[in-house]
Amino acid sequence: MVVLHGFLGSGDNWKSLGNKFAANGYQVHLIDQRNHGRSFWSEEFNYRALVDDLKTYCKEHHLKEIILLGHSMGGKAAMLFAVSYPDLVKKLIVADIGPKFYPQHHQTILGALSVLNFQKLNTRNAAEEVLAKEIKNFGVRQFLMKNLYWVKKGELGLRINLKVLKEKIEEVGVALPQDACFAKATLFLKGSNSDYIEDRDETLIKKHFPEAKIQTIANAGHWLHAENSSDFYTYVIDFCK
Repeated sequence: MVVLHGFLGSGDNWKSLGNKFAANGYQVHLIDQRNHGRSFWSEEFNYRALVDDLKTYCKEHHLKEIILLGHSMGGKAAMLFAVSYPDLVKKLIVADIGPKFYPQHHQTILGALSVLNFQKLNTRNAAEEVLAKEIKNFGVRQFLMKNLYWVKKGELGLRINLKVLKEKIEEVGVALPQDACFAKATLFLKGSNSDYIEDRDETLIKKHFPEAKIQTIANAGHWLHAENSSDFYTYVIDFCK
């Protein structure tokens, strides 16, 4: 099972669920995609590059017939990987994102992260106070705070390549190619409180993924795997079996 995190996230976001999947006998790979987490930084950032990275990873680790799970940006990458290399993917799971185009909507978050001045901020609490001025939602702030790390004693930094992600932000919302199709078992999970996947999107989803099932995770928004991890886990395991 290979898991791809969302924009500004990392594989670390999936540790708890990854451990539960592993307890069911799956070999779980939590990937840090380029410019995120502990992965490498690059000026090139688009879904084709992310797909090529994953292809290289699968080759190096001798992975075949994977169960591929992606959330948000990771779901976009997972969809493109599945239609590009269907022989490598046994089943596809896409969490709260569709194959359609999404307009850029991360300006506030990227702006708040850009204000962090680590020449002056030398505690995590001080950094969070700066973020709180723009990011009122506690859960979102905690998600973003996971990107902070100690570069060295007394000096904080960001794991994400903020400069490139800001420059290439339009790439995050691009649609799947019109003629793309993956004809194997596919599960789309959407949060009941999220508008990323709308009822009208089902036709487009079925065009690209004719075997797709769409399930709703109750009491959850876009971060459905964190907000209702129990139901998310159950749907994924049932689908995998």
